[in-house]
Amino acid sequence: MTRDQRLILIIAILASFVAFLDGSVINVALPAIRDELGGGLSTQQWVVDAYLITLGSLILLAGSLSDVFGRIVILRTGLVSFGVVSLLIAVAPTAELVIVLRGFQGIAGALLVPSSLALIMSTFRGAAQARAIGQWTAWTSAAFIIGPLLGGIFVDLISWRLVFAINVLPIAVTLWMLVVLGHRDERKKDTRIDYLGAILGIVGLGGPVFSLIEQGNYGWSSPAVFVPLVVGLLSLAAFIWWQRRAPQPMLPLELFRQRNFSMGNIATLFIYGGLALGGFIVVVYLQEVAGFGATQAALAFLPSSIAIILLSSYFGSLSGKFGPRIFMTLGPLLASIGYVTFLSMQESVNYFTQVLPGVVLFSVGMSMTVAPLTSAILGAISARQAGIGSAVNNAVSRIAGLITVALLGVIVVGPLTVENFHNVVILTAVLLFSGAMVSFVGIRNPARCEAKPTDVAPPLT
Repeated sequence: MTRDQRLILIIAILASFVAFLDGSVINVALPAIRDELGGGLSTQQWVVDAYLITLGSLILLAGSLSDVFGRIVILRTGLVSFGVVSLLIAVAPTAELVIVLRGFQGIAGALLVPSSLALIMSTFRGAAQARAIGQWTAWTSAAFIIGPLLGGIFVDLISWRLVFAINVLPIAVTLWMLVVLGHRDERKKDTRIDYLGAILGIVGLGGPVFSLIEQGNYGWSSPAVFVPLVVGLLSLAAFIWWQRRAPQPMLPLELFRQRNFSMGNIATLFIYGGLALGGFIVVVYLQEVAGFGATQAALAFLPSSIAIILLSSYFGSLSGKFGPRIFMTLGPLLASIGYVTFLSMQESVNYFTQVLPGVVLFSVGMSMTVAPLTSAILGAISARQAGIGSAVNNAVSRIAGLITVALLGVIVVGPLTVENFHNVVILTAVLLFSGAMVSFVGIRNPARCEAKPTDVAPPLT
């Protein structure tokens, strides 16, 4: 590995690490944000979903922006913007301002991950590229361990605000390394940016999400609820229509003609929707009802992060030999059973008897799922489409979390109680089970399953 290749790999890891860190730490900080700034469950939903709306709707657009303006320019813009917005969140005096700033943080986050991966793809070739992506995946996956632990410690000992302020350090190091690298950008000619598609996507996602979250405050009959819902659904329909006609669409619909790509993304919608919903409600419940500290709640799912890092490559290799279908079926099924065990949790919770067994089942299930799912989706399309295919899958996983977290407002009526918690746990288990059934019915194993690299970045969780 040359000096420049090493620098680019470290830059890509650090840039993505920042975005992953904020995604993994936020659930731990939600109760503390509510206690200091006020607001109920809907406020907590918005702190999560404001980020996911802009991130999920713009992550595909970021690829076009990188082509037009250059990967380094877009990466630098994303880093500076993410750092500035993070500092503003750290000093925000109201929950409303935190929510608005989280939306801007999502825009900056959308610029980071695709640009960092694009740098790796353009710098490394062949086996070196597979190894580089594997290192990127392994190191950025560490964010899902470090994030909740740091967040829990900061919340318990100092303040939730430091969770966002700490972003400045890795961002500053990454910007300095970009200066040291000294690369000039490569820009593609005749690339068009699908601005209309981006606007329709934001409105199409934001309208229904606003209605789902705020219906508990205003009621379904209120114009403040049904008007955004109707406008959002019409915008989604217009988005699909436009993507069929746009000269250079941000979402190439022809990819979905491939069976495993389309069915794999439907499975992703269910599996990562359940992942986001379950992760949100369990961490919040352990703090607000069971009385766990932020650090204790953060440690609850630590086994799952460790298991995914240690076992994903193993199950990826097995998937290469036997095909992804069996693992994409059994994995979500085990994860679903894991969540069913959480129904034993009451107001008083014993971690070792009521939480850990379910976490272990969930951990093994997700470890069986991640690499085979990625392999099935990207294996269905050509190598030249791998970049946009991975971006689409990442966007689907973000949108899945966006929708399911918004649904909490429909399921949880009033304060969070044991009964409400159990209802959300059941829905989480149903979503994971649905992902298993979609995989069983829809995924087809390749005619000849041979071992191949599976070190491809999974959707951001």
